[in-house]
Amino acid sequence: MGIRPSVVAHRGASEISPEHTLAAYRKAVELGADALECDIRLTADGHLVCVHDRRIERTSNGKGVLSTMNLDELNEFDWGSWKHPWAELDDEAELPDPDMSRVLTLDRLLAMVRDSGRPIELAIETKHPTRYAGLVERKLIETLDRFGWAHPKLGSESPARVMSFSWLSLRRMRTMAPSLRTVLLMERIPLRFRDGSLPTGVSHAGPSLELVVSHPEYVARAHGHGHQVHVWTVNTPEDVRHCHEIGVDAIISDRPEMAVQTVRALNGVPH
Repeated sequence: MGIRPSVVAHRGASEISPEHTLAAYRKAVELGADALECDIRLTADGHLVCVHDRRIERTSNGKGVLSTMNLDELNEFDWGSWKHPWAELDDEAELPDPDMSRVLTLDRLLAMVRDSGRPIELAIETKHPTRYAGLVERKLIETLDRFGWAHPKLGSESPARVMSFSWLSLRRMRTMAPSLRTVLLMERIPLRFRDGSLPTGVSHAGPSLELVVSHPEYVARAHGHGHQVHVWTVNTPEDVRHCHEIGVDAIISDRPEMAVQTVRALNGVPH
């Protein structure tokens, strides 16, 4: 299991590289992250891509609603320059790295994880609501299946887990791939789950950092029901320390290097 809490790179090493690009994920692996987090959306021609927003303006130089576009259209846009706009003004700058500027398909991310040379987990978030309700989960199972990760053999565990704020999405996953781990993301804990229980079929709790700062006792309650607790988004050493003290199992961070170093120091592991 390694040392705890494990460090999940939120959208890759997203503080220093453009979020959801292959370059951001490669950087996170290089910095020692235990797992990679991505959001997935479905293109009009049925490809899963790693993009957070419903519209593409914030993270590309294109415009419009992602789900109305084909993958070829999305490939025409630059998905990296928004992060480092000054690079275009630098005559000495190298040519743009395609891994930093291309839209990332889930297939490419899974292949990178498979070929990374060490065990790395994936936390895949399904975004809802979406015009493709239900189809996103089916496509996700198909994609994971190509890597042998949707239905792991008895006694083994898939490196992928699925996260969502939508119970319905997690219920669909449970029906189609019962052995996959699922994480219910929560900005607030519904009254009936404040005892640490979760809806049937959900294996892990995914509270916000604010929740576990206000209610640190929730972690022990969830553990009492046999559930891991994965907290988002943990971006300061103080917050990493708090999560470590209260027994959180995984932290999701935009700053994986800081998080890895802080966790190692807390566990007495030399750099």
